[in-house]
Amino acid sequence: MRDRFNFEIESLKQRLLDLATSADRALVRAIRAVDGSAPAADARALIASDSAIDAEEVAIEEECLKLMALYQPVAGDLRLIVTILKVNGEVERVADMASNIAARALDMAEAHVPPEARFDFAPMLERAHRMLRGALDAFVCHRSDLARKIILEDDAVDALNAAHYANARDRLLKDPAQAAYALDCVTVSHCIERIADIATNICEDVVYLEEGQIVRHQKRIEA
Repeated sequence: MRDRFNFEIESLKQRLLDLATSADRALVRAIRAVDGSAPAADARALIASDSAIDAEEVAIEEECLKLMALYQPVAGDLRLIVTILKVNGEVERVADMASNIAARALDMAEAHVPPEARFDFAPMLERAHRMLRGALDAFVCHRSDLARKIILEDDAVDALNAAHYANARDRLLKDPAQAAYALDCVTVSHCIERIADIATNICEDVVYLEEGQIVRHQKRIEA
C-alpha cells in the first residue's frame, strides 16, 4: 500500500507542476500583453484559456481529498497533501490574475495615451514573476531556506504598487480624461501585487511542509 501511495503522490505532484507551468505561461503572455509586444488576439486567447486551468485545479483538489480519505495520512504525508492542496489553489489564482491583466491590457491598448506617458510595469512584473518562479522552485526542491528569502521580497513589490497607485491618483486629479486608463493601471498593479502575495503564500506553505511550522501572518521571517 505504501508503494501505491507514493506513486499516487508523485503523480499528483506532477499534475500540480504541469498546472504551475500553464499558469506561468499565462503570466508570461499577460506580461507581453501589457508591454505591447503581443497582439490583442493573444490576450483574448489567454482569457479564454483560463477555464481549462480552473477545471484542472478542481480535479487536483478532488484527487487530494480522495487520497486523504483512502489512505488517512499522518505526519509528513498529511503535510504534503495539505501543501499540495493549498499550492494548487494559489497556482490557479495566478492564472486568474494573468487573465485579469490581459483584459485590462486590451483596454489600455486602446487608450489615447502617448507612449512616454504610459505606466511602466516592467520592474514590478519582473520582480513578482521572479518571486513566483522562486517559490515554485522552493516547493519542488524542498528548500525552506529559499522560501524564507523570497518572503522578504514582498515588501518591495508592495512599494511599487503604492507608487503606481499614487501615480494614478495624481493623473486623475490633473487630467480626468485619463481616468479610464489610470483605473486600468491601478487594476493591473493590484494584480501584480497579488501575484507576489501568492508567491509569498506558496513560500509559507513550503516552510510548513519542510519544517512543520506555520508562519502565516508574520510580517518578517528570518532567513
